[in-house]
Amino acid sequence: MKDFSNVLKNFGFPEDSTMIPWGNGHINDTFRVNDEYLLQRINTNVFKDPKGLMNNIYLVTDFLSKRIVAAGGDPKRETLTIVKTVDGELFFTDDDGKAYRMYLFIDNTLSLDKVEEKEDFYSCGFGFGDFQRQLGEFDASLLTETIVNFHNTLARFETFEKAIADNKSGRRDLVQAEIDFALARKGLVEDIMDRYSRLPLRVTHNDTKLNNVLFDEKTRKPLCVIDLDTVMPGKAANDFGDAVRFGASTAAEDETDLSKVHFDIELYRAFAQGFLAGCGNVLGEEERISLAYGCILMTFECGMRFLTDHLEGDTYFKIHRENHNLDRCRTQFKLVSEMEQQLDKMIEIVK
Repeated sequence: MKDFSNVLKNFGFPEDSTMIPWGNGHINDTFRVNDEYLLQRINTNVFKDPKGLMNNIYLVTDFLSKRIVAAGGDPKRETLTIVKTVDGELFFTDDDGKAYRMYLFIDNTLSLDKVEEKEDFYSCGFGFGDFQRQLGEFDASLLTETIVNFHNTLARFETFEKAIADNKSGRRDLVQAEIDFALARKGLVEDIMDRYSRLPLRVTHNDTKLNNVLFDEKTRKPLCVIDLDTVMPGKAANDFGDAVRFGASTAAEDETDLSKVHFDIELYRAFAQGFLAGCGNVLGEEERISLAYGCILMTFECGMRFLTDHLEGDTYFKIHRENHNLDRCRTQFKLVSEMEQQLDKMIEIVK
């Protein structure tokens, strides 16, 4: 508590406030204060522009709050509420340059780390689809890119090709099959990115994991989309595809037994039905079709990033065993292969 006394003071809290670690996030440090608030220390190694980041979150949550009020809802439960500093700022920076923000705590909710029932994935899809619907009239160009080129797959491809050439880890010859798999799909990436270029720019979440939707504890209905650090301008297909990449796999992201790794088309169907129900009439036909391609693109991009890090010596993603990033890469490429085989059916479902 002593280390945080000045931080708490700048948010208007006395030194004797209760404060405990909260959640299991991997990027920011989170604490629950006086049971009613969440204090977060923003990881400025990842998010180098906390001012731009917090301005994005403020613009989006303020817009959502007004929409929720107009619809007769409760904005303190249905979107994040920023608690400003005593000086009226969106965040506080201490003498060490560390940045802190505070939100109202949303109680009587639950989050899920994995799909327990197909209905859970439908509800997750509805939550993220409703996020798109409510922000359909928001001008996405007002938002800052908190991580530049985050889902620019062609830029990621250039980094991958450089990693092959540099071969810093000396592992290149040991992963030639995976390298060949990725290089063979450069044309596919270019085609999908060209398709994207004709689609509207939207507000995208860019981290559409199941546990970033809070569910009402009693009804188990989607209540609030959280973790808005990577809210940026983008394409709806990226949000859709990243959620499917993670949630419609039959195995863990780092499963070593590839015979257990499959793309579950029925989980895909459940998420698609929820997402499109949540979106309402926001997406046009070409955007709906792009959702299927987004699954392939996001899964491929993720696998390529794992392979890039493996080639560079495991400098970005945390690893817990030898060849951990290679194992992750292989699961993603297995999913890509199965998605490619079922692409026509995936398109039929979203149409």
